[in-house]
Amino acid sequence: MPLSPPHLHLAVALDGAGWHPAAWREPAARPAELFTARYWTDLVTEAERGLLDFVTIEDSLSLQSSHPDAPDGRTDRIRGRLDAVLIAARVAPRTRHIGLVPTAIVTHTEPFHLSKAIATLDHVSGGRAGIRVRVSGRADEFAHVGRRTAPTAATAPTATGTPTATGATASAAPLTTAAVEKLFAEARDYVEVLSRLWDSWEDDAEIRDVATGRFIDRARLHYIDFEGAEFSVKGPSITPRSPQGRPPVAALAHDTVPYELVATSADIGFVTPRDTDDARAIVARIRDARAAAGRADDTVHIFGDLLVYLDDDPGAAADRRARLDERAGAAHTSDAPVFTGTPAELADLLQEGQRAGLTGFRLRPAALPHDLERITRALVPELHRRGAFRTAYRADTLRGHLGLPRPASRYAAA
Repeated sequence: MPLSPPHLHLAVALDGAGWHPAAWREPAARPAELFTARYWTDLVTEAERGLLDFVTIEDSLSLQSSHPDAPDGRTDRIRGRLDAVLIAARVAPRTRHIGLVPTAIVTHTEPFHLSKAIATLDHVSGGRAGIRVRVSGRADEFAHVGRRTAPTAATAPTATGTPTATGATASAAPLTTAAVEKLFAEARDYVEVLSRLWDSWEDDAEIRDVATGRFIDRARLHYIDFEGAEFSVKGPSITPRSPQGRPPVAALAHDTVPYELVATSADIGFVTPRDTDDARAIVARIRDARAAAGRADDTVHIFGDLLVYLDDDPGAAADRRARLDERAGAAHTSDAPVFTGTPAELADLLQEGQRAGLTGFRLRPAALPHDLERITRALVPELHRRGAFRTAYRADTLRGHLGLPRPASRYAAA
Protein backbone atom coordinates (compact mmCIF):
# COMPACT_ATOMS: atom_id res chain seq x y z
CA MET A 1 0.00 0.00 0.00
CA PRO A 2 1.58 3.34 -1.03
CA LEU A 3 2.47 5.77 1.73
CA SER A 4 0.43 8.96 1.94
CA PRO A 5 2.46 12.12 1.14
CA PRO A 6 3.34 14.29 4.14
CA HIS A 7 1.04 17.16 4.96
CA LEU A 8 1.56 20.37 3.03
CA HIS A 9 3.10 23.31 4.84
CA LEU A 10 1.22 26.58 4.42
CA ALA A 11 2.14 30.18 5.16
CA VAL A 12 0.73 33.57 4.21
CA ALA A 13 2.64 36.71 3.29
CA LEU A 14 1.10 39.82 4.85
CA ASP A 15 1.62 43.23 3.28
CA GLY A 16 -0.51 46.31 3.86
CA ALA A 17 -4.09 45.84 2.66
CA GLY A 18 -3.08 42.99 0.37
CA TRP A 19 -0.80 42.45 -2.59
CA HIS A 20 -2.99 44.17 -5.19
CA PRO A 21 -2.25 47.92 -5.17
CA ALA A 22 -5.97 48.80 -5.18
CA ALA A 23 -6.88 46.41 -2.34
CA TRP A 24 -7.08 49.26 0.19
CA ARG A 25 -10.15 50.55 -1.67
CA GLU A 26 -12.18 47.34 -1.26
CA PRO A 27 -15.29 47.53 0.97
CA ALA A 28 -13.87 45.10 3.55
CA ALA A 29 -10.45 46.78 3.71
CA ARG A 30 -9.36 48.73 6.79
CA PRO A 31 -7.04 51.46 5.45
CA ALA A 32 -7.56 53.68 8.50
CA GLU A 33 -6.16 50.91 10.73
CA LEU A 34 -3.07 49.89 8.78
CA PHE A 35 -0.77 51.42 11.37
CA THR A 36 -2.48 49.95 14.42
CA ALA A 37 -1.59 46.90 16.48
CA ARG A 38 -5.18 45.66 16.32
CA TYR A 39 -5.11 45.39 12.52
CA TRP A 40 -2.05 43.16 12.47
CA THR A 41 -3.19 41.13 15.45
CA ASP A 42 -6.49 40.42 13.69
CA LEU A 43 -4.72 39.23 10.54
CA VAL A 44 -2.28 36.93 12.35
CA THR A 45 -5.04 35.59 14.60
CA GLU A 46 -7.05 34.71 11.49
CA ALA A 47 -4.03 32.93 10.00
CA GLU A 48 -3.62 31.00 13.25
CA ARG A 49 -7.30 30.04 13.14
CA GLY A 50 -6.46 28.33 9.85
CA LEU A 51 -3.60 26.34 11.50
CA LEU A 52 -1.01 27.85 9.17
CA ASP A 53 2.67 27.20 9.84
CA PHE A 54 3.66 30.87 9.90
CA VAL A 55 3.09 34.35 8.55
CA THR A 56 5.71 36.53 6.93
CA ILE A 57 5.52 40.31 7.32
CA GLU A 58 6.89 42.49 4.53
CA ASP A 59 9.30 45.35 5.16
CA SER A 60 11.61 47.71 3.32
CA LEU A 61 13.80 50.75 3.91
CA SER A 62 12.06 52.86 1.26
CA LEU A 63 8.48 53.76 0.49
CA GLN A 64 6.51 51.27 -1.57
CA SER A 65 6.74 52.03 -5.28
CA SER A 66 5.40 50.89 -8.63
CA HIS A 67 9.02 50.89 -9.79
CA PRO A 68 11.26 48.03 -8.62
CA ASP A 69 14.29 50.18 -7.83
CA ALA A 70 13.21 53.81 -7.44
CA PRO A 71 10.46 55.88 -5.79
CA ASP A 72 7.36 56.97 -7.67
CA GLY A 73 5.12 59.95 -7.18
CA ARG A 74 1.81 58.13 -6.89
CA THR A 75 -0.75 59.19 -4.31
CA ASP A 76 -3.42 56.57 -5.08
CA ARG A 77 -1.62 53.64 -3.44
CA ILE A 78 -0.56 52.72 0.08
CA ARG A 79 2.68 54.36 1.11
CA GLY A 80 4.33 53.84 4.48
CA ARG A 81 4.60 50.81 6.77
CA LEU A 82 5.38 49.77 10.32
CA ASP A 83 8.55 47.91 11.29
CA ALA A 84 8.03 44.19 10.67
CA VAL A 85 10.04 42.93 13.66
CA LEU A 86 8.14 45.24 16.01
CA ILE A 87 4.80 44.12 14.54
CA ALA A 88 5.77 40.51 15.23
CA ALA A 89 6.80 41.35 18.81
CA ARG A 90 3.46 43.09 19.40
CA VAL A 91 1.45 40.23 17.93
CA ALA A 92 3.38 37.44 19.69
CA PRO A 93 1.62 37.65 23.10
CA ARG A 94 -1.78 37.68 21.35
CA THR A 95 -1.15 34.35 19.59
CA ARG A 96 -0.20 30.89 20.80
CA HIS A 97 0.90 28.64 17.94
CA ILE A 98 1.61 30.32 14.63
CA GLY A 99 5.17 31.16 13.56
CA LEU A 100 6.12 34.83 13.15
CA VAL A 101 8.63 35.61 10.39
CA PRO A 102 9.30 39.32 9.86
CA THR A 103 11.42 40.62 6.99
CA ALA A 104 14.76 42.38 7.53
CA ILE A 105 16.87 44.19 4.93
CA VAL A 106 20.24 42.66 5.74
CA THR A 107 22.13 44.90 3.31
CA HIS A 108 21.62 47.86 5.65
CA THR A 109 21.21 46.44 9.16
CA GLU A 110 23.72 45.14 11.65
CA PRO A 111 23.71 41.37 12.24
CA PHE A 112 24.41 41.81 15.95
CA HIS A 113 21.35 44.05 16.33
CA LEU A 114 19.08 41.73 14.34
CA SER A 115 20.33 38.63 16.15
CA LYS A 116 19.23 39.93 19.53
CA ALA A 117 15.95 41.30 18.11
CA ILE A 118 14.98 37.90 16.71
CA ALA A 119 16.25 36.05 19.79
CA THR A 120 14.07 38.39 21.85
CA LEU A 121 11.10 37.65 19.59
CA ASP A 122 11.76 33.94 20.08
CA HIS A 123 11.73 34.37 23.86
CA VAL A 124 8.59 36.54 23.78
CA SER A 125 6.71 34.11 21.50
CA GLY A 126 7.83 30.95 23.26
CA GLY A 127 9.81 29.65 20.30
CA ARG A 128 7.82 30.84 17.26
CA ALA A 129 10.22 33.36 15.71
CA GLY A 130 11.89 33.22 12.32
CA ILE A 131 13.48 35.79 10.05
CA ARG A 132 13.21 36.40 6.32
CA VAL A 133 16.44 37.95 5.09
CA ARG A 134 16.18 40.30 2.15
CA VAL A 135 18.92 41.85 0.00
CA SER A 136 18.57 45.35 -1.44
CA GLY A 137 20.37 47.00 -4.32
CA ARG A 138 18.07 50.03 -4.46
CA ALA A 139 19.91 53.33 -4.71
CA ASP A 140 17.31 55.17 -2.60
CA GLU A 141 17.73 52.69 0.26
CA PHE A 142 21.51 53.12 0.09
CA ALA A 143 20.92 56.89 0.24
CA HIS A 144 18.66 56.55 3.27
CA VAL A 145 21.34 54.70 5.22
CA GLY A 146 24.24 56.69 3.81
CA ARG A 147 27.12 54.40 4.81
CA ARG A 148 28.26 53.43 1.32
CA THR A 149 27.45 54.05 -2.32
CA ALA A 150 24.89 52.03 -4.24
CA PRO A 151 26.20 49.12 -6.36
CA THR A 152 26.97 49.53 -10.03
CA ALA A 153 24.21 49.15 -12.62
CA ALA A 154 24.72 47.00 -15.71
CA THR A 155 23.82 49.66 -18.30
CA ALA A 156 22.31 53.10 -18.40
CA PRO A 157 18.49 53.12 -18.27
CA THR A 158 16.57 53.92 -21.42
CA ALA A 159 14.40 56.98 -21.70
CA THR A 160 11.23 55.00 -21.10
CA GLY A 161 12.61 52.50 -18.62
CA THR A 162 12.81 48.73 -18.77
CA PRO A 163 9.91 46.31 -18.14
CA THR A 164 10.50 44.13 -15.09
CA ALA A 165 9.25 40.86 -13.62
CA THR A 166 6.70 42.72 -11.55
CA GLY A 167 5.17 44.43 -14.58
CA ALA A 168 6.33 47.86 -13.42
CA THR A 169 8.59 50.08 -15.47
CA ALA A 170 12.06 50.41 -14.06
CA SER A 171 13.58 53.86 -13.74
CA ALA A 172 17.07 52.43 -13.28
CA ALA A 173 19.10 49.70 -14.93
CA PRO A 174 19.57 46.27 -13.36
CA LEU A 175 22.66 45.60 -11.27
CA THR A 176 25.78 44.01 -12.71
CA THR A 177 26.31 40.31 -12.03
CA ALA A 178 29.31 41.18 -9.86
CA ALA A 179 27.22 43.59 -7.78
CA VAL A 180 24.49 40.98 -7.25
CA GLU A 181 27.02 38.34 -6.26
CA LYS A 182 28.64 40.72 -3.77
CA LEU A 183 25.30 41.57 -2.13
CA PHE A 184 24.36 37.92 -1.74
CA ALA A 185 27.82 36.95 -0.47
CA GLU A 186 27.34 39.59 2.21
CA ALA A 187 23.92 38.10 3.01
CA ARG A 188 25.47 34.65 3.45
CA ASP A 189 28.03 36.10 5.87
CA TYR A 190 25.19 37.90 7.65
CA VAL A 191 23.26 34.67 8.24
CA GLU A 192 26.44 32.95 9.41
CA VAL A 193 26.90 35.69 12.02
CA LEU A 194 23.27 35.35 13.13
CA SER A 195 23.75 31.62 13.59
CA ARG A 196 26.99 32.01 15.52
CA LEU A 197 25.54 34.69 17.80
CA TRP A 198 22.48 32.54 18.55
CA ASP A 199 24.92 29.74 19.47
CA SER A 200 27.23 31.95 21.53
CA TRP A 201 25.29 31.26 24.74
CA GLU A 202 25.13 27.59 25.58
CA ASP A 203 21.75 26.32 26.77
CA ASP A 204 22.84 26.04 30.40
CA ALA A 205 24.89 29.25 30.57
CA GLU A 206 22.36 30.77 32.99
CA ILE A 207 22.73 29.35 36.51
CA ARG A 208 20.50 31.79 38.46
CA ASP A 209 21.58 30.39 41.81
CA VAL A 210 20.54 32.89 44.47
CA ALA A 211 22.24 31.00 47.29
CA THR A 212 25.70 31.11 45.69
CA GLY A 213 25.20 34.43 43.91
CA ARG A 214 26.05 32.95 40.49
CA PHE A 215 23.75 34.11 37.69
CA ILE A 216 25.73 32.92 34.66
CA ASP A 217 28.59 30.56 33.91
CA ARG A 218 30.89 32.87 31.95
CA ALA A 219 32.75 29.89 30.50
CA ARG A 220 29.59 28.99 28.58
CA LEU A 221 29.50 32.33 26.72
CA HIS A 222 31.67 32.35 23.62
CA TYR A 223 33.35 34.84 21.33
CA ILE A 224 32.39 34.17 17.71
CA ASP A 225 35.32 36.16 16.22
CA PHE A 226 33.79 36.46 12.75
CA GLU A 227 35.83 38.25 10.06
CA GLY A 228 34.17 38.83 6.71
CA ALA A 229 34.56 41.06 3.66
CA GLU A 230 32.01 43.63 4.84
CA PHE A 231 32.00 43.38 8.64
CA SER A 232 33.56 41.70 11.65
CA VAL A 233 31.73 40.67 14.82
CA LYS A 234 33.41 39.54 18.02
CA GLY A 235 30.46 38.40 20.15
CA PRO A 236 29.11 36.92 22.30
CA SER A 237 25.47 37.95 22.04
CA ILE A 238 23.93 39.85 24.92
CA THR A 239 20.74 37.76 24.70
CA PRO A 240 20.63 34.23 26.22
CA ARG A 241 20.02 31.34 23.83
CA SER A 242 16.39 31.33 22.75
CA PRO A 243 13.82 28.50 22.91
CA GLN A 244 14.55 27.30 19.36
CA GLY A 245 18.30 27.70 19.66
CA ARG A 246 18.42 29.10 16.16
CA PRO A 247 15.20 30.62 14.79
CA PRO A 248 14.58 29.45 11.19
CA VAL A 249 15.94 31.65 8.40
CA ALA A 250 13.96 32.20 5.18
CA ALA A 251 14.76 33.89 1.87
CA LEU A 252 12.96 34.60 -1.42
CA ALA A 253 14.87 33.38 -4.49
CA HIS A 254 14.25 33.92 -8.19
CA ASP A 255 17.53 32.86 -9.83
CA THR A 256 20.89 31.14 -9.43
CA VAL A 257 22.62 33.42 -6.93
CA PRO A 258 19.58 33.66 -4.61
CA TYR A 259 19.07 29.89 -4.95
CA GLU A 260 22.60 29.49 -3.56
CA LEU A 261 21.68 31.68 -0.58
CA VAL A 262 18.75 29.37 0.14
CA ALA A 263 20.89 26.26 -0.31
CA THR A 264 23.79 27.40 1.85
CA SER A 265 22.15 29.54 4.53
CA ALA A 266 18.37 29.15 4.84
CA ASP A 267 15.91 26.74 6.40
CA ILE A 268 13.09 27.91 4.10
CA GLY A 269 13.28 29.12 0.51
CA PHE A 270 10.43 30.88 -1.27
CA VAL A 271 10.50 30.31 -5.04
CA THR A 272 8.31 31.34 -7.95
CA PRO A 273 8.07 28.47 -10.49
CA ARG A 274 6.00 29.02 -13.64
CA ASP A 275 4.64 25.46 -13.67
CA THR A 276 5.30 21.98 -12.27
CA ASP A 277 8.21 21.30 -14.62
CA ASP A 278 9.83 24.56 -13.55
CA ALA A 279 9.18 23.64 -9.90
CA ARG A 280 10.98 20.30 -10.36
CA ALA A 281 13.92 22.06 -11.99
CA ILE A 282 14.20 24.67 -9.22
CA VAL A 283 13.99 22.03 -6.49
CA ALA A 284 16.75 20.06 -8.22
CA ARG A 285 18.98 23.14 -8.53
CA ILE A 286 18.61 23.99 -4.86
CA ARG A 287 19.22 20.38 -3.81
CA ASP A 288 22.38 20.23 -5.94
CA ALA A 289 23.64 23.51 -4.48
CA ARG A 290 22.83 22.24 -0.99
CA ALA A 291 24.83 19.08 -1.54
CA ALA A 292 27.74 21.12 -2.92
CA ALA A 293 27.64 23.21 0.26
CA GLY A 294 27.82 20.09 2.44
CA ARG A 295 24.19 20.37 3.55
CA ALA A 296 22.74 17.35 1.77
CA ASP A 297 21.45 15.90 5.05
CA ASP A 298 19.90 19.17 6.26
CA THR A 299 16.18 19.83 5.77
CA VAL A 300 15.61 22.91 3.64
CA HIS A 301 11.94 23.56 2.91
CA ILE A 302 11.13 24.91 -0.55
CA PHE A 303 7.84 26.83 -0.64
CA GLY A 304 6.17 27.97 -3.83
CA ASP A 305 4.93 31.56 -3.75
CA LEU A 306 1.46 32.28 -5.18
CA LEU A 307 -0.53 35.50 -5.31
CA VAL A 308 -4.14 34.42 -4.81
CA TYR A 309 -7.59 35.75 -5.65
CA LEU A 310 -9.87 33.21 -3.98
CA ASP A 311 -13.65 32.95 -4.06
CA ASP A 312 -16.13 30.14 -3.53
CA ASP A 313 -18.12 30.74 -6.72
CA PRO A 314 -16.52 30.02 -10.11
CA GLY A 315 -15.81 33.29 -11.90
CA ALA A 316 -16.18 35.50 -8.81
CA ALA A 317 -12.43 35.72 -8.21
CA ALA A 318 -11.81 36.70 -11.84
CA ASP A 319 -14.51 39.39 -11.63
CA ARG A 320 -12.97 40.76 -8.44
CA ARG A 321 -9.50 40.79 -9.96
CA ALA A 322 -10.84 42.69 -12.98
CA ARG A 323 -12.51 45.22 -10.66
CA LEU A 324 -9.28 45.76 -8.72
CA ASP A 325 -7.31 46.19 -11.95
CA GLU A 326 -9.83 48.73 -13.20
CA ARG A 327 -9.49 50.73 -9.98
CA ALA A 328 -5.70 50.60 -10.26
CA GLY A 329 -5.77 51.75 -13.88
CA ALA A 330 -3.75 48.78 -15.13
CA ALA A 331 -3.55 45.01 -14.86
CA HIS A 332 -1.52 43.99 -11.84
CA THR A 333 1.23 41.45 -12.43
CA SER A 334 3.63 39.86 -9.99
CA ASP A 335 7.03 38.24 -9.64
CA ALA A 336 5.10 35.18 -8.39
CA PRO A 337 2.51 33.18 -10.32
CA VAL A 338 -1.06 34.45 -9.91
CA PHE A 339 -3.92 32.10 -9.04
CA THR A 340 -7.53 33.16 -9.65
CA GLY A 341 -10.25 30.66 -8.77
CA THR A 342 -11.94 28.50 -6.15
CA PRO A 343 -10.57 26.76 -3.03
CA ALA A 344 -10.92 23.32 -4.68
CA GLU A 345 -8.99 24.50 -7.74
CA LEU A 346 -6.27 25.97 -5.54
CA ALA A 347 -6.06 22.75 -3.52
CA ASP A 348 -5.53 20.85 -6.79
CA LEU A 349 -2.70 23.22 -7.71
CA LEU A 350 -1.03 22.95 -4.30
CA GLN A 351 -1.06 19.17 -4.39
CA GLU A 352 0.32 19.20 -7.92
CA GLY A 353 3.17 21.43 -6.70
CA GLN A 354 3.80 19.07 -3.80
CA ARG A 355 4.16 16.17 -6.23
CA ALA A 356 6.75 18.27 -8.09
CA GLY A 357 8.88 18.44 -4.93
CA LEU A 358 7.69 21.60 -3.16
CA THR A 359 7.16 21.04 0.57
CA GLY A 360 4.75 23.92 1.00
CA PHE A 361 3.38 27.20 -0.27
CA ARG A 362 3.44 30.82 0.84
CA LEU A 363 0.20 32.43 -0.31
CA ARG A 364 0.03 36.18 -0.92
CA PRO A 365 -3.57 37.36 -0.37
CA ALA A 366 -4.48 39.85 -3.09
CA ALA A 367 -6.90 41.68 -0.77
CA LEU A 368 -7.11 41.64 3.02
CA PRO A 369 -8.99 40.36 4.84
CA HIS A 370 -11.04 38.71 2.05
CA ASP A 371 -8.44 36.41 0.51
CA LEU A 372 -6.90 35.54 3.87
CA GLU A 373 -10.32 34.45 5.17
CA ARG A 374 -10.94 32.38 2.04
CA ILE A 375 -7.60 30.65 2.70
CA THR A 376 -8.36 29.89 6.35
CA ARG A 377 -12.11 29.21 6.08
CA ALA A 378 -12.40 27.56 2.66
CA LEU A 379 -9.03 26.32 1.38
CA VAL A 380 -7.93 24.77 4.67
CA PRO A 381 -11.22 22.81 5.12
CA GLU A 382 -10.85 21.61 1.52
CA LEU A 383 -7.34 20.36 2.30
CA HIS A 384 -8.69 18.71 5.46
CA ARG A 385 -11.22 16.80 3.36
CA ARG A 386 -8.32 15.51 1.28
CA GLY A 387 -6.18 14.62 4.30
CA ALA A 388 -3.52 17.01 3.00
CA PHE A 389 -3.12 19.46 5.90
CA ARG A 390 -2.93 19.33 9.68
CA THR A 391 -6.18 19.41 11.66
CA ALA A 392 -4.50 20.74 14.82
CA TYR A 393 -1.20 22.20 15.90
CA ARG A 394 0.99 19.40 17.24
CA ALA A 395 4.10 21.41 18.12
CA ASP A 396 4.84 24.47 20.21
CA THR A 397 7.58 26.01 18.09
CA LEU A 398 8.08 27.08 14.49
CA ARG A 399 10.84 24.50 14.14
CA GLY A 400 8.36 21.93 15.42
CA HIS A 401 5.75 22.92 12.81
CA LEU A 402 8.38 22.50 10.10
CA GLY A 403 9.84 19.25 11.44
CA LEU A 404 13.23 20.87 12.00
CA PRO A 405 15.34 19.61 14.93
CA ARG A 406 16.54 22.01 17.59
CA PRO A 407 20.28 22.40 16.93
CA ALA A 408 22.87 22.21 19.66
CA SER A 409 25.20 25.15 20.14
CA ARG A 410 28.30 24.70 18.01
CA TYR A 411 30.37 25.99 20.91
CA ALA A 412 29.10 23.51 23.52
CA ALA A 413 31.68 21.01 24.76
CA ALA A 414 31.10 17.49 23.49
